[in-house]
Amino acid sequence: MLAIIRLVLMGLFFIVTTFFFLLLMVVRPFHKNNVHVIAQTYGSFLKMLGVELEVRGLEYKAEDKPCVYISNHQNAYEIFTASNAVCKNTVSVGKKSLKYIPFFGIVYWLSGNILIDRRNKAKAHSTINQAAEKIKENGLSIWLFPEGTRSYGRELLRFKTGAFYTAAKAGVPVVPVVLSNTHQLINLNRWDNGKVVIEYLPEILLDSEDKAYVRSMADKAHDIMLDKFNEINQELGYDLDISKATK
Repeated sequence: MLAIIRLVLMGLFFIVTTFFFLLLMVVRPFHKNNVHVIAQTYGSFLKMLGVELEVRGLEYKAEDKPCVYISNHQNAYEIFTASNAVCKNTVSVGKKSLKYIPFFGIVYWLSGNILIDRRNKAKAHSTINQAAEKIKENGLSIWLFPEGTRSYGRELLRFKTGAFYTAAKAGVPVVPVVLSNTHQLINLNRWDNGKVVIEYLPEILLDSEDKAYVRSMADKAHDIMLDKFNEINQELGYDLDISKATK
């Protein structure tokens, strides 16, 4: 019964907020704070899922300067969890196909996010340049999931280098953001679904676009975030059993 109530509330929430967002996008399309407003709105629904939220490392948030935020990518619930970490003046990079989802796609596009065609490597490369230009010209920050796909409980997948090339080209730092494990954490039919911790980590500076160097910095960031991911999960008592992870 609780799951049904939550699903109904979730459906109503998406209908009402999408209508509001469509009006907002008409009034101020591509505004640099559209994504922040949307993210905070979605993030507010987390309490309805019975999840407690704690945000740490606020001193490392880079709201006063542009940067490239990178975060681990776990599952669809990040629309309610990771959204709470999205800062002002930040846009995300998403698949071009998102644009064609009814209503949501229009909101996603008009809110100022950057759309890429993952099947076309040449266009994806030009997107790195486009993102770097947006950072430099508009003082925007970019939010990226360097794993490239959801991990579904497989800890952190190896990072792709696009986020790091973007930061190097724009001359801005990379700010890691780690979310504690949410794989199989949320049960819609359960009142208490535990705790999610979001932690900002110290910025990482890149001073070269050399391929080998960027690859090494991506691996370094991965190791730092994985250590923090495991540390938080151990603290919360979440035993991530890789053998049971969804393939």
